[in-house]
Amino acid sequence: MSLSAFKYAAKLHNARVLVFGGTSGIGFCVAEAALEHGAHVCLSGSKQSKLDSAIARLQSSYPEKISSLSGQVCDLSQPSELERNIESLLKKAAADSKIDHIVFTAGDAIKIAPVAELTLEAIQRAGNVRFLGPLILAKLAPKYLSDGPRASITLTGGTMSHRPNKNWTLIAAWGSGVEGITRGLAVDLAPVRVNMVSPGAVHTELFDEIPKDRLEGVLQGYKEGTLVGEVGTPENLAEAYLYSMRDHFMTGTIIQSDGGRLLK
Repeated sequence: MSLSAFKYAAKLHNARVLVFGGTSGIGFCVAEAALEHGAHVCLSGSKQSKLDSAIARLQSSYPEKISSLSGQVCDLSQPSELERNIESLLKKAAADSKIDHIVFTAGDAIKIAPVAELTLEAIQRAGNVRFLGPLILAKLAPKYLSDGPRASITLTGGTMSHRPNKNWTLIAAWGSGVEGITRGLAVDLAPVRVNMVSPGAVHTELFDEIPKDRLEGVLQGYKEGTLVGEVGTPENLAEAYLYSMRDHFMTGTIIQSDGGRLLK
């Protein structure tokens, strides 16, 4: 029986899905999941080498999906180039059709620092990708998106907005802003749906930056901070983004996938 014959599994069949930050971590797994559900996927990333590597990995894992996969570099870190770069990517992803779903998992490394050490430059820089990116995307996306509630934008936040660790004020501030963006856009872009996924600790490539002699202790601390005794995986989180795309009646909603961290 073909995928298109199934009522539920076929909801993303032949849909066009654009994944910001799709070269690694959660975004990469969202791309994998969307391909498995029969979607046409366009990846974006900030570096050509990482984009090429991600596309090669996906083509190796899903050789029958090569024609359903594309990608383009999109640097979100420079405010002066942000609108031009996003517009170029949207044109690429839409091709000669419309985009059905946009998933925004893009992020950059932010130095954790006490409030007393923050500078105006550091504060502004921390919001370039995570805050300005979604806003400019929302400004430009409507003319490239399909009509109605079958189209969606899914943003990414985090539990630190609700339960920040010490010295995480800057990240909590911008993350809280993304929650406001989500609710505002759900109203402003209706009937296109806008939702947000809020992950807890997820073991992605970002953990590679932690010295090996400290990594196990860090992971154990995150495990103990959950009700399930586990650190999340990008594969776990991909399910939340799939749900956001597939439930055509959900908008303005924040999906928590945090292992119960907020209840611990």
